[in-house]
Amino acid sequence: MSEQKPLILVSNDDGINAPGIRTLVTLMKQLGDVVVVAPSSPQSGMGHAITIASPLRLYEVDLFSGTPAYECSGTPADCVKLAKHYVLKERVPDLVVSGINHGSNTSISVLYSGTMSAAIEAAIEGIPAIGFSLCDYAHNADFTHTHDHILKIAGHALENGIPKGVALNVNFPAKSDQPLQEIRVCRQADARWQEEFDERKDPYGRNYFWMAGKFVNNDTGEDTDEFALSQNCTSVVPCQLDLTDYKNMETLKGWNLNARTQTLLDSQATEPTPQTS
Repeated sequence: MSEQKPLILVSNDDGINAPGIRTLVTLMKQLGDVVVVAPSSPQSGMGHAITIASPLRLYEVDLFSGTPAYECSGTPADCVKLAKHYVLKERVPDLVVSGINHGSNTSISVLYSGTMSAAIEAAIEGIPAIGFSLCDYAHNADFTHTHDHILKIAGHALENGIPKGVALNVNFPAKSDQPLQEIRVCRQADARWQEEFDERKDPYGRNYFWMAGKFVNNDTGEDTDEFALSQNCTSVVPCQLDLTDYKNMETLKGWNLNARTQTLLDSQATEPTPQTS
């Protein structure tokens, strides 16, 4: 690898054989030297899980026309950890990109997303990081309309950096007859998944459940990721690692928790002891 070019680590959660990561690798090779460390199998919805109760396996593979690549038995977060501390231990990447995910990662989905967990793990390590997702779950999804925006966003990240403790969550609308519009910096929409569980029986008569449901967006704001996508725009949401709600720290301080705890203990101490016969 050339020392003059930026070093870019590519990962994902759909697995190392997914079409989305192949597209991302091809694009990143236009910007720098690329190394791939990705899960050996799909890890969608794993969130920021890490493997602690079983060993991790890492195998070098030749899947990207000579680009160094490794498949890992673990989660997306595991992949980034192994990449930094083992595969790339001699050099810290200049950028970590994750994706392109087959499916949306807008709004609350960022908490469940394996794609974003790879980016967030990199941000924890102090490395600029971006997660890319396409609002199309099809295995043969068309990514061609995203190329220019991916190169522009990743190029700016390499040139200008990303604030410490922040990872970018980028979502693209599915390919349509209309050209992709502008890139919009947005906030996360106030939306959630409304789950339903379909109860079934296996061949042995034992109950099991299949989770389903629908995405409910009650946010009418025009500055959200969901609204940007509805306008055929690319959404970029800066996600911070610090989840502290500083505004409501003052609300909780108003609970006077220590005094309340003592009051509860005092009231319990004065209650009559139940009599046993």
